[in-house]
Amino acid sequence: MTAYERVKAARDKKRSTSLDFIGGVFEDFLEMHGDRRFADDKAIVSGIAYLGDTPVTVIGIEKGHTIRERSMRNFGSSHPEGYRKALRQMKLAEKFGRPVICFVDTSGAYCGIGAEERGQGQAIAENMMEMMTLKTPIISVIIGEGGSGGALGLAVANEVWMLENSTYSVISPEGCASILWKDSGRASEAAECLKLTAQDLFELKIIDKIIAESDMMVDGLRSELISAIDKYKSMQAEELTNQRYNRFRVIGN
Repeated sequence: MTAYERVKAARDKKRSTSLDFIGGVFEDFLEMHGDRRFADDKAIVSGIAYLGDTPVTVIGIEKGHTIRERSMRNFGSSHPEGYRKALRQMKLAEKFGRPVICFVDTSGAYCGIGAEERGQGQAIAENMMEMMTLKTPIISVIIGEGGSGGALGLAVANEVWMLENSTYSVISPEGCASILWKDSGRASEAAECLKLTAQDLFELKIIDKIIAESDMMVDGLRSELISAIDKYKSMQAEELTNQRYNRFRVIGN
């Protein structure tokens, strides 16, 4: 598949969403609502669940499937209160010693006037800062689109994984082509230049694992997550935060 074909696959309306993965991978998921400041952003779902025998905090950017669901979820583009809701759950996870697992699927954070007025950039930056020092394991899985700061707000983790047909990029191919060449029709060319596929990013050591997409994907993902969480359980808080910090410091070396 070409890079742009993978972009189209990542955007496919039939693709599994965060709630699909949460329902398949975890047990006894209990959703928690609201950021305790402004509202409950439905573009981000969060709560507690069991991964095997381990209680975890799960956070996911949700696009929905039908037109009604997608409209209600703002097509997976979160407002600042969504990121603040996620951060509230992460701080609770730290307090009670629960690992954090994030599912990322967004074309980007919402850029409307209201979102900017309520501090969209600050909310994302605060998440990134707090996640870097969170004293509990964090694993982020990009399951569809990983777009710009909207994805980074849930992707500062000990490990970042991608499904094989997902994408992770600072900008969409169409946006890149429009800026560089004033022609969004060159999106396919831009996609190749952006190195946004899981295969490219694994080679560049920006992500840590590629999850194969198959009929057994959910079972495989559950096993991989259990193994990863078991590995990090034995690490002290300082080891966790140092590992996370060093992971990002070596990118680009």
